[in-house]
Amino acid sequence: MYHFYDQYCLEQAGKSRLRILPPVDSSVSLDFSSNDYLGLATHPDVVNAAIEAARQYGAGSTGSRLLSGNYKLIEAFERQIARDKHTEAALVFSSGYQANMTVLASLLSRRVLPAPPLVFFDRLNHSSLYNAMFLSGVEYVLFDHNDMDDLRRQLQKYRVSSRPAFIVTETVHGMEGDLLPLAQLVDIAAGYNCFLYLDEAHATGLYGPQGYGLSTTVDLSPVPHMVMGTFSKAIGGAGAYVACNAVMQQFMLNRTAGFIYSTAPSPMSVAAAAQAWRMIPALAGQRQQVFAMADLLRRMLRANCITVMGDGTNIVPVCLGDESDTLALKKALLEDGMMVSAIRPPTVPTGTSRLRIAINALHDRASVNQLAEGIVRHLAAPMAEG
Repeated sequence: MYHFYDQYCLEQAGKSRLRILPPVDSSVSLDFSSNDYLGLATHPDVVNAAIEAARQYGAGSTGSRLLSGNYKLIEAFERQIARDKHTEAALVFSSGYQANMTVLASLLSRRVLPAPPLVFFDRLNHSSLYNAMFLSGVEYVLFDHNDMDDLRRQLQKYRVSSRPAFIVTETVHGMEGDLLPLAQLVDIAAGYNCFLYLDEAHATGLYGPQGYGLSTTVDLSPVPHMVMGTFSKAIGGAGAYVACNAVMQQFMLNRTAGFIYSTAPSPMSVAAAAQAWRMIPALAGQRQQVFAMADLLRRMLRANCITVMGDGTNIVPVCLGDESDTLALKKALLEDGMMVSAIRPPTVPTGTSRLRIAINALHDRASVNQLAEGIVRHLAAPMAEG
């Protein structure tokens, strides 16, 4: 039976879509592929917090939170998250994928709700959110990415008043590099009595007055809501959180299988994330630097008629369309000592393969100039040869 799986991989390779683990390349001088947006993954204070937690609690949590894995450090961190996200409670998970898929699936359970729910779903949402739809088996309606007019049309078309209705989307889209019009969305959700589920994976640490996410810039109290975020991007660690009210925290403890049956995150990862989390408000200068450099890169590439997606974020997608062209440019930049990510279907729609460039706090004007010049040079080379 191995043949069938081998055949699948061969077919993916024929489409320039076969994924392989990238080699660890010590020759890379500029890394534009990392999600460590604020450089906290290697910060001495963060690393030392992990070491001290290992000494005090050990390397592992030893069990699920409902058995032996509920230690004081993780509860204290949840209280801190709830305060900073302006919610009553929070719950920490081992990964963002685990949180999105299992929390949202439990939220949509037809055994809990009085009628089958209807979910209004941004068509470019993350795979973890799509898998929550598949796991729950609910009916969901796609609306065009970040298009509030299309969302209204879909809500009116389906007349949601007779069924529990949910809106699921990301506040900062990690592949499009754009921002959700959150204030408009909250008004829509309130007007149609929808439950709002927000994914702040790429927003946590970079947006809001204190850096705790785009959701902290808007009053969410008019609508029932839950907010998921991760520690694996700007926080520089691993794991995730869900910020919510006390009722929903209790519900997750009793219904979310991904929480109930999973070993709790290790004390080391929780301590590192908690230390980085406390540092976020003091990093306003780094956030300004990140956005300034991303804006500079966008302007330089667009001045050379290169298709750049999104605005207002540190994620700069350069859309080439074709998978093989995208891989070729990635390889050429790597040979120049610059690492970028090549994103291909099915992660993004067919015909929209792109380089995903992530600007972080370690990038300065010289490094951005070097990247922009490399992209322009390599894209011009085939035309010059022709």
